[in-house]
Amino acid sequence: MTETVIWTVVALILVGVYLSWTAGRLDRLHTRIDAARAALDAQLLRRASVAQELATSGVLDPAASIVLYEAAHAARQAEEDHREVAESELSQALRAVFGEPEQVEVVRAAPGGEEAAGELAAAVRRVPMARRFHNDAVRAARALRRHRKVRWFRLAGHAPFPMAFEMDDEPPVALADRPV
Repeated sequence: MTETVIWTVVALILVGVYLSWTAGRLDRLHTRIDAARAALDAQLLRRASVAQELATSGVLDPAASIVLYEAAHAARQAEEDHREVAESELSQALRAVFGEPEQVEVVRAAPGGEEAAGELAAAVRRVPMARRFHNDAVRAARALRRHRKVRWFRLAGHAPFPMAFEMDDEPPVALADRPV
């Protein structure tokens, strides 16, 4: 009788430790999602800011400036529900304006243009990486949250179900280091 009680207590302790470890792992994944989302937000804001600066610099032709400025402004001002669409529209505007290498050369030839084109190229390249890191963290958390033990014991607590950030982030060919 005593031996059965001891084994039962040991088994319960092991199950408790395992559940605690799983809850800690899930908490770390949620923290990783928050950090990746903050990095993604920073990269998106940087890309929109650089595009907006370039649009108001007077280097681009008026039509390209208006298209780029409006898309960058919309991306910066978009509410969370519409952010993915606004960011995708900025990507499309960047591809429309910088679809030809000649347009990038015009920007580079202007005073301060080399630096502006370099900043924009860096910002455009970093957005897909930041989005990929965020979506990878979301994928890992979703996989863990689908396990029965997490659902049955409610190890996720009140944390919202993580959502991926889906947008068109294909960079303009003229700004990319290598052809896409």
